[in-house]
Amino acid sequence: MCGTSGVTVRWAAALKDTARSGLRIERGAVAPLLALRGTCGVALVLGLTLWLGSPGLAVSSAFGAFASGIATFQRSWRPRPVLALGAALGLSVSAFLGYVLAGHPWAFTPMLAAWAFGAGMAWAVGAVAGVVSAFTVAMMLVVVTLPSSVPEAAGHAAIIGLGGVVQAALILLFPIRRWAARREALAEALESVAGYARTLREDPTAPFDPQALVRARRAAAVTPRQARHRPRQLQGYRLLADRFRPVLASLADPVVGGAPEGPARERVRALLEAAATVLDAVARAIRYGEHVRLPGEALEVLRVPADGPVLPPGPARRAALRLIALSEELVEAAQEPVEVTEAGRRPHLRQPSGVRQLPVVLRALRWELRGSSPVLRHALRVAAVVPAGYLLGEALPTRHGYWIGLTAVMVLRPDFSETVARGAARLAGTVTGVALAGALIALTAPGTYLAAVYAVGSVFLLYLLMRSGYLVISACIGAYVVFLLGLAGEDWAQTVPQRIWLTLLGGALALVSYAVYPAWETPRLRERLAQWLTAVLAYAVAVLDGFGHPAGRRPRQVRDALLDARAALLEWDEAAARADAEPVRHRGLPRRRAADAQAAVRTVGRSAMLLEAHLPPPDARDDPGAAAFARELRDAAGRADAALRAGAPLDLTALGAALAAWQAHAEHPDGVALRVAELVTEALGELAAAVDPARHPHR
Repeated sequence: MCGTSGVTVRWAAALKDTARSGLRIERGAVAPLLALRGTCGVALVLGLTLWLGSPGLAVSSAFGAFASGIATFQRSWRPRPVLALGAALGLSVSAFLGYVLAGHPWAFTPMLAAWAFGAGMAWAVGAVAGVVSAFTVAMMLVVVTLPSSVPEAAGHAAIIGLGGVVQAALILLFPIRRWAARREALAEALESVAGYARTLREDPTAPFDPQALVRARRAAAVTPRQARHRPRQLQGYRLLADRFRPVLASLADPVVGGAPEGPARERVRALLEAAATVLDAVARAIRYGEHVRLPGEALEVLRVPADGPVLPPGPARRAALRLIALSEELVEAAQEPVEVTEAGRRPHLRQPSGVRQLPVVLRALRWELRGSSPVLRHALRVAAVVPAGYLLGEALPTRHGYWIGLTAVMVLRPDFSETVARGAARLAGTVTGVALAGALIALTAPGTYLAAVYAVGSVFLLYLLMRSGYLVISACIGAYVVFLLGLAGEDWAQTVPQRIWLTLLGGALALVSYAVYPAWETPRLRERLAQWLTAVLAYAVAVLDGFGHPAGRRPRQVRDALLDARAALLEWDEAAARADAEPVRHRGLPRRRAADAQAAVRTVGRSAMLLEAHLPPPDARDDPGAAAFARELRDAAGRADAALRAGAPLDLTALGAALAAWQAHAEHPDGVALRVAELVTEALGELAAAVDPARHPHR
């Protein structure tokens, strides 16, 4: 009974917390002109089909422009017209198949299952592809009219696709803040480094969050055509910002940087604040396309003083001089933008376009075709739930039974927390939206054209408040659907209550499907931790190799290892966040021990970052101790990966012996590389204690 009670309590707590997060309304940035442009696309298609066709045709066609418009608001680095046209193509094909086969349940149901499976697998490509694919499934379910022939079905599909074409045309004809998303990503990256500098003033050992730099790197990937037209302000700053990171950390660190107290520490704080001011000023200039405005006080601090407070010779002074040089380089680039390329690489990060993206998509899909993949499990859930919801709706005495499957496909996500959060938001938002729309219809008794105006107004609010959370989105969509059905002559008094209880039924079906066939992240925490640790240790090995054999260091050796470590860190953070929201326990790595292990791995990564700021030039002397320690650390990484995955204790004996040998024969016992190696070894010892199964047996 206690075990059953504990499971019930965990489920109740998880459902309560995640549902509450879904009901939260966020203060998202609004873009009235973008919302107006997208609304005009819907209004044009709706008005044209209403004038030349019929209300039923107008309702059907409006969904294409509506969904294509939503696609253009997704967080994607693809050109917005491409998103609109891609969504339109998917909607047209799904609408054509749905119209042709909707009258034949024996053929429609298997086709719906296959289409839903493909839409679920689209999450392997990315969130934007997953969201747009879910809309195509919804389009297949929303069969407003049933054409009697294939040509008529093709005509309806073409009109639905016309909505996406109109949205793409409006984007091309009325561009608003071109490159705005990429400017924002680059500005946020610079601001994140500036924020890190200010944090280091108070907490010299604070970790660095690389998420903004990762987003900036993704935004920097462009097609050759985009590279030719890219503003000069978007070239080079990302790499400059990344070069600040290890220098700031090394300067602030009390072990390898400035003294913990005294004049030297005050000089360090002043340098950190001045660097942050420069980074913020350049970020603002990039965001708004302005000239850089810098206060003279910051520039005064970032000069090599002739007789002012000087840091004593050593690692801290070298880091300070590098910070001053980087700040001058950033200011010069801001006043006269120059392109800064990565050594050995093309002048820009290439993004595949058109058919060249097909191999990338196929590789992503093949990678997810394994039993443990959350994406594959999500696809199988969707493929089972959507047809089940459709058949259940057909069996119920209602004309809107398709709303069950539609709700399920829009709610279901590959992870538990987002599924529950969206389910709660979908229910609350739909109830609110259809109730308000029903009340407005009851009070005003609108005709066809006034109902169309109401529908367009709902779309404008949706686009305007797109960043406010799924609760607001669901309310606007619910109102939009009620107005469209009112335009087609549906009785709102029947539509509103049916939408509410069918939405509840669809959300419950989605939640039950996740409980029956889950894709829990919690049992995979050890695997995720092993992947992250392996990547971080590879980064540390690459940096130490730069001290062991400076002349043999490849141009991209440290950079590539750093990028791999960042990717693994983000995967771990996402996995840990999802695991925290799940109602299951991990028997091999409890959450408290997972937090201790996380802190240890972060320390390893931070130690390597400190050392990166002091990499010697290629003509420097080899350090045999660093080379030997790097070789042993590489071997220890392989053993640690296997031990973590198997739940076995970590053996660090050989690594400790390599460190002791280096300490015994080091030319400079107080050298930065040796001190960082000591920090790495100590952090790995803390990791071994955190994951030791003997000290923390399974429960």
